[in-house]
Amino acid sequence: MTFQFSERHIDEYHRLGYTVFASILPDSLIGDLRRVTDRARQIARDRAGLQTQRLQPVGKFELEQQPFIDYTELPFLVDALTRVLTPSHAQGGPGSMGILLEPSELPYCTHWHRDWRDNVSGLDLARWDAVSGDRDLFNQVNCALYADSCTWFVPGSHLRRDLPREVERFPNRPISGPDLEGKPAVEREQLCLEYCRSMPGAVQIHLDTGDYALYRNTLWHIGNYVPYRKRATLHDFIDTPKYARWRQQEATRANERREAGAGMENPNRDL
Repeated sequence: MTFQFSERHIDEYHRLGYTVFASILPDSLIGDLRRVTDRARQIARDRAGLQTQRLQPVGKFELEQQPFIDYTELPFLVDALTRVLTPSHAQGGPGSMGILLEPSELPYCTHWHRDWRDNVSGLDLARWDAVSGDRDLFNQVNCALYADSCTWFVPGSHLRRDLPREVERFPNRPISGPDLEGKPAVEREQLCLEYCRSMPGAVQIHLDTGDYALYRNTLWHIGNYVPYRKRATLHDFIDTPKYARWRQQEATRANERREAGAGMENPNRDL
């Protein structure tokens, strides 16, 4: 099935906080990208161990770059992004793009989070909150080279602050993930799945080979990974000049605040 753009993609992006461009990658490009990402998997494990789940940015490593460039410049994809967003939005490309991989030995999951707010110590949450709905900021991508059901979202959560039931589930910062230390693989997998399901309203996203998920990273989201299912998913942000400036300014500001003794702010502290 070839990709067909529709108004549904625009509606889903605004209403749910994500949309999927189904089967947007041609088979020939998938083959080229799989070949390169197989090499990337080995580099990642040689550098960071068998449990590593990411190599980023791809442009930093001795990998054939042309397939990543072809993917970034794919006309159908550029057109779809322009329709949902604007012509000034563009994928970051090899200089920022990562490859998300399966762990080699043991299941693992991240903690539930909204990007920046819940994983950047020293961030001024008032400044993040003021721009969290800005369409020029906080757009992210997962593009699956193999079927991928690792990502979970809470649809629509990008449009609002945390609900009371979400605050009750995760009252503290930093947010803790499940306790996996010393657990065998079968138990780890079950604990991770239970943790994913513990978020009220959570939905598991299923991507087929060649599917491209565009989403707001201000959504509640999580990644859950198992070693027995091969994964090579291209991960990037959608950049704009405004977002580039914001990232630089807020990363610098957060670092200065950490040096002054600030930690991770809790968005629930006044509730």
